[in-house]
Amino acid sequence: MPLFVLIHSPSVGPRTWFPVAGRLTDAGCQVIVPSLLAVGEGEPPFWPRVAAAVSEQLVAAPAHQSLILVAHSNAGVFIPVICRALARPVEHTIFVDASVPASTGPSPVAGPEFLPFLGGLAEPDGRLPPWTDWWDESEVASLFPDAKARAEVTAEQPRLPLAYYQEQVPVPPGWDDHPCGYLVFGPPYDAQAGEARRRGWTVRSLPGAHLHQILDPDGVARILLELTGPPDS
Repeated sequence: MPLFVLIHSPSVGPRTWFPVAGRLTDAGCQVIVPSLLAVGEGEPPFWPRVAAAVSEQLVAAPAHQSLILVAHSNAGVFIPVICRALARPVEHTIFVDASVPASTGPSPVAGPEFLPFLGGLAEPDGRLPPWTDWWDESEVASLFPDAKARAEVTAEQPRLPLAYYQEQVPVPPGWDDHPCGYLVFGPPYDAQAGEARRRGWTVRSLPGAHLHQILDPDGVARILLELTGPPDS
């Protein structure tokens, strides 16, 4: 049985995947949610810490066990280096409202059009406020089903350095030698979903906000199982 590896955006934390992890576990799947909360500590480069954090938190899994990688949001750009760091087969990769790695050359962690916005948020210590503090209250409130979920997710958010978003992540050739898919929640990621279609990946839509895996874990888990299960006969 493959192991689902639910990879959260380093901008938030592992709790963004906990509801879906619970649904997949209830469905009989094996699941792990690696924590990337420490990847912004120390000096750059930061991307090797992302790959190492995922790899190190899989050491207890059997070496022969294949993996299903599921990356949300900003975590998508790290999938190629994560695949290179793993000494085990990857059966599927699913990008969930996520950045798609560059087809050639390195992938920017944040696009050039977004960096001025981030630069304006940076504090004197060079770090950014927690991710939910970047947006208007009306936008943030709609991301969560209730106050408890919001408190749990916001409490664990890191303050990443601006330098993290300024990095270019290498894209090793051959990382996508396995089936890939894309699950899009909303218009901000329509272009990324379009790129996934261009590459021949299966693309599914589940309309919602960027943290829709918290609001509708049943729907997200269902589509993950559909995208990674055997094809319909």
